[in-house]
Amino acid sequence: MEQQLNFITLGVRDVARSRDFYVGGLGWTPRLEVPGEVIFLQVNHGLVLSLWSRAQMAAELGVAEEDLQPGTAAVTLSHNVGSPGEVDAVVGQARKAGADVARSPRQQAWGGYSGYFADPDGFRWEVAFNPGWAVDDAGRVTV
Repeated sequence: MEQQLNFITLGVRDVARSRDFYVGGLGWTPRLEVPGEVIFLQVNHGLVLSLWSRAQMAAELGVAEEDLQPGTAAVTLSHNVGSPGEVDAVVGQARKAGADVARSPRQQAWGGYSGYFADPDGFRWEVAFNPGWAVDDAGRVTV
């Protein structure tokens, strides 16, 4: 198996509310959407973020919807930027869009600067500047 990741799907309770947050609040551009069902966002070269109805996700997985616990898994989605100022700006934009800022940006023990917010379904996003990583103008991160 090749070492790659092309698609991340978040099961959301209300696709329209998630659309308002990601598209209206954060300014992201949908590439394809079926209203009330699914939205596909091209988030980087070769990487798609899908916001899919939790009910439809549960049905496809063959589990009860209540068994899908939004945002509680030990997982964070990370948005890496080129400076601490950009971390502050992105977290500020998320706050204005209605995000719960779980941890305000701050200097971290590992040498970087980061903060965390949660989207309307509780999925945690880290916004981080790591001085040891390069982020090019297209948003590609090199470790």
